[in-house]
Amino acid sequence: MSDASYRDAIFSTPLDRVARFSFDEQVVACFPDMIRRSVPGYGQILGMLSLIAQRHLRHGAHVYDLGCSLGASGLALAGALPEDAFYYTGVDLSPAMVERARQTFTDECPQHSLQVMEADIRQLDYQPSGMIILNFTLQFLPPEDRDTLLARLYNALEPGGVLILSEKTIDADERDNAWRVERYHDFKRANGYSEMEISQKRTALENVLIPDTLDALHGRLAQAGFPRSMTWFQYLNFTSLIAFKES
Repeated sequence: MSDASYRDAIFSTPLDRVARFSFDEQVVACFPDMIRRSVPGYGQILGMLSLIAQRHLRHGAHVYDLGCSLGASGLALAGALPEDAFYYTGVDLSPAMVERARQTFTDECPQHSLQVMEADIRQLDYQPSGMIILNFTLQFLPPEDRDTLLARLYNALEPGGVLILSEKTIDADERDNAWRVERYHDFKRANGYSEMEISQKRTALENVLIPDTLDALHGRLAQAGFPRSMTWFQYLNFTSLIAFKES
């Protein structure tokens, strides 16, 4: 990205009261570093998006990126696909994210058709699309809103279209879940986060990020209408699924 990002130090000092996590300007300023150090496999997921698009996206089709944050998925597609291969709409609820994403697209790939809008993805009127990306977004919606959204996305997809759903998950087995969480904290320690940062970030995300099990995600996709979904990537408790709409 053309503008500098900063090291994530949001939870590096003791807080008397840890506020609910939100995607405000403070988070936006350090978001690339935060994602790199706290989301295992994020770069690999981004790297596969264009390869998946090359196999499944009709030339010239529309792509939604829901919860687009700084537009990393759009940049990944634009970096690998011709200007006329797709047109893209990124959607985010954070004004700070939307502003930065728009500027990034203007600076990095002005010839591609990339737009960003500030909106609630639960209330959007969706246009027909060949690919819809939900990278670590569904987990921030209330669980009772998730099935309705996925059904609407299924209806918006063109025949032969695909949905990419990346999420942090939990295990139904408590021992397996504890092991994955412990290793995830090891991952964060190895990336320079302190015990205090790990603890305060976890507190801030309580009742904000509510994960599903992997089986529950596949169940939600089936209920939405997708006849087939598969897990194509998993790293500890982070996973990415692809769901297919039949031609």
